[in-house]
Amino acid sequence: MIKKICSTILLTCAILFTKAQTNEATLQYIKTYCGIAVAEMQRTGVPAAVKLAQGVLETMSGQSPLVLKSNNHFGIKCKQGYDGPYVLHDDDRPQERFMKYEDASQSYKDHSDFLKGRSRYAGLFELDPTDYPGWAYGLKKAGYATNPKYPQLLIGIIERYNLAEYTLMGLGKVECNEEVKTYLAKAQGTVAPTHAVSVTHVAPQQAKSTYPQGEFLINNTKVVVLNAGASLAEVASKYNIPLNRLYAMNDFGSTAEKVQKATLVFLQLKRTVCEKAYHEVVAGENIYDIAQAEGIRLESLLKLNNLGKYDTPAAGTKLKLRDDSASFAKN
Repeated sequence: MIKKICSTILLTCAILFTKAQTNEATLQYIKTYCGIAVAEMQRTGVPAAVKLAQGVLETMSGQSPLVLKSNNHFGIKCKQGYDGPYVLHDDDRPQERFMKYEDASQSYKDHSDFLKGRSRYAGLFELDPTDYPGWAYGLKKAGYATNPKYPQLLIGIIERYNLAEYTLMGLGKVECNEEVKTYLAKAQGTVAPTHAVSVTHVAPQQAKSTYPQGEFLINNTKVVVLNAGASLAEVASKYNIPLNRLYAMNDFGSTAEKVQKATLVFLQLKRTVCEKAYHEVVAGENIYDIAQAEGIRLESLLKLNNLGKYDTPAAGTKLKLRDDSASFAKN
């Protein structure tokens, strides 16, 4: 009887110790990655609370074998034709190829771009960013996860660890904590500049001072720079452009309202090629920034360089802006 009682006590202690370890690991995960989550929310509109909860769930609070050997926080598999770093991991099939990242921020950015770039998730970006239940159930409905309890699991994590506060930080409604402030400060100049939620392309920091006031041309296409706080609806009205058309010409999300940073906005459909032959990628640029900076249609830039929407060219890479076998005049 005494042995049985002792065994029960030991088992209970072991369970409590495991839970304590899990809680500690989760709190540490949140502390480590909350800055990245807020920065990604400002870049793409994915709510920081949802992003962090997905990270906690999918990495077992940073302890999963996959994340430990690959910095892959969201189980992103290698696309067909990908020849970069990868790891092998059992999933739907044994030894599948998963992306391997140098650091977590690359994984977080790929995940954001994945959600932002897939049409089946478009409806999520029309929700209020603070509506984390809507996002949780919307992700499940869109086919993100097969676990029938996935929404409840995300909601439980968000509420248990008060992750909704990080979404409010991303919206500027509450003051950022020290971890978020530190990350955002370090990220200045090393990642794409942050901007209003749902507006994904901004004028590169190093070029802001070179743009004139009012209308001007980039790649023979009319464009303006909007200052912080400018309304896209007002721009559309001023230039007699349907708002949806303005979004489409600039690859903006359909929920964009105001811009927080200086932002290039094209008033005409961009061209399919450029007069210059190449664009050399600088640190912090993504494929969308480059398309705006050069005045080239995103789909054309991707096609010219055999890239996918979620690819992130390394600094120093020279991207083709035209097909040398085609005439610029034929654009």
